[in-house]
Amino acid sequence: MACKIKKGDTVRVIAGKDKGKEGKVLSVEPKKARVLVEGVNMISKSMKSNGANQQGGIIQKEAPLSISNVMVIVDGQPTRIGFKLDGDKKVRVAKKTGKVIG
Repeated sequence: MACKIKKGDTVRVIAGKDKGKEGKVLSVEPKKARVLVEGVNMISKSMKSNGANQQGGIIQKEAPLSISNVMVIVDGQPTRIGFKLDGDKKVRVAKKTGKVIG
């Protein structure tokens, strides 16, 4: 099955502790059905100091969410996504407005 959410989409969380928050999709894991959304589902993680992280200590980072808990935002409204053939190309379409999503 094709993944309906792509990296760079703006999404709104529709379930869970961060319900109502919006953010940009940083990465998608289609096999695990998970997405990483900027500024949503933050966790605290203990890090040792190393070459990349000189300070170490406790850092805040995003944790993946289930794809089923987010909806794509098109024109300021959350909408479901469908597919349509546009010539010989398969494109994503917003169900609410019928608009093609880039």
